[in-house]
Amino acid sequence: MNSGFLSALLEVLHPSFLLMMAAGTVGGIIIGAMPGLTSVMGVTLLLPFTYGMDPAAGIALLLSISFGAIYGGSITAILISTPGTPASAATMIEGARFTERGEGGRAIGISTFASWCGGTISALVLIFVAPQLAKAALSFSAPEYCCLAVFGLTIIASISGKDMLKGVTAGLIGLLLSTIGLDPMTGFSRYSFGVVNLYSGIQTVPLMIGLFAISQVMVNLKDGVRQNSVRQKVTRVIPSWSDLKESLPVSVLCGFIGTFIGCIPAAGADIAAWVSYDAAKKRSKHPEQFGTGCVEGIAAPEAGNNGDTSGALVPMLTLGVPGDATAAVLIGALTLQGLQPGPALFTEHMDIMNRIFASTLVANTLMLIFGLLLIRMFVKVIQLKPYILTPVIFVLCILGSYALRNNLFDVGIMLAAAFVGYFFIRLDIPIAPIVLALILGPMAESSLRRSLLMSEGNFLIFVTRPISAAFLLLALISLLWPFFRMAIKKRNINALHDEP
Repeated sequence: MNSGFLSALLEVLHPSFLLMMAAGTVGGIIIGAMPGLTSVMGVTLLLPFTYGMDPAAGIALLLSISFGAIYGGSITAILISTPGTPASAATMIEGARFTERGEGGRAIGISTFASWCGGTISALVLIFVAPQLAKAALSFSAPEYCCLAVFGLTIIASISGKDMLKGVTAGLIGLLLSTIGLDPMTGFSRYSFGVVNLYSGIQTVPLMIGLFAISQVMVNLKDGVRQNSVRQKVTRVIPSWSDLKESLPVSVLCGFIGTFIGCIPAAGADIAAWVSYDAAKKRSKHPEQFGTGCVEGIAAPEAGNNGDTSGALVPMLTLGVPGDATAAVLIGALTLQGLQPGPALFTEHMDIMNRIFASTLVANTLMLIFGLLLIRMFVKVIQLKPYILTPVIFVLCILGSYALRNNLFDVGIMLAAAFVGYFFIRLDIPIAPIVLALILGPMAESSLRRSLLMSEGNFLIFVTRPISAAFLLLALISLLWPFFRMAIKKRNINALHDEP
């Protein structure tokens, strides 16, 4: 760690900066612990309010919310067998058994320590790996960025769920939306239909608020959200020495596993949790204890899903490729501050990057402190009745959409996106591909056109340059991987049926 990072760490530890991050962490834990609310929703909700803030402070606030929400999902997963976030589903397997024995507080303590361990490992990897990767990316030109954007767009195939056609359709909608506004090369208006507010294109932030926040509120209003009810006192939250010794090795291992998975675009914290749980079970000396409420079964998924958090920032900050929905929202936050994710961040704004790096370490430490000391408060807050919380979220979404440009047109965009998002959720169409394509579409288009100008219309420029060819190969693998995965799954099912 250089002196620039150490001075940035001192700035992050300034009382005002620290208080802001503390508020974000507490808010994130509360959001994550409430079924029906997600980390993406929490980050999206606060995104507009970072406008005008110091760039590093704004990103630090959003990171605090994200880290806190991923951890907060384990609280309800353990206490009421309802994962607060998808990333906590694996934690529920062992957490429910602890609660049945009256040891819910003990399970939360183990989860808190493992989450801090995985998140800290992930933050350290980000601090040491991201600058080196950014140096390599400095050699990129238009063909490399074009192929990188193509690779990023092929991630849609991996995040489409069971029906790839629905995911691809959502991605195409995002690409069409990205063409609205002024042509990046000629300056001519495209698909604006004479509406002046569309000359600058569809504003990403109101769109994301509508798709991720308001649409989820509408679903909750339609379906109803179960009232959270914790029927036992939460005690023994501070982990015992024996629990720490037993959970530390698996927390370190799964922290690295989660970080590696986080660096892979489209993987996500939920996949990191399940892979970590499976890895811990396979290496355990007592695998038969998994499913009965064991320490390793709590520590593994929590270290894995929190390890994913900073790992997902590596491709986002260095290459500008959002690996998941939260990273896409953070790209929107950087753009809102006038910063473009990519290697230029590390050459032109290293002071900001150092403060962002330092904030990842501080946010994880705050999560540990608040998770152990304020757990009884979180348990009371998550039992708030939904009709109190829903209007507050709705008002914040409207204020956030309007405040960016003081423009009611953006509120209209947000409401239109909310209805689209609601019907997409009902039809089981993934929403993340829309945002992914909206962000990567302009990069792909402008880089493609500049590359063809460089080569005088020769498409061979994309395969004769090693880095761009490597990205195209990765894109091909990304497209074919879902088919390979289905074939492997089908073969395994057939093998099980053939067994006597």
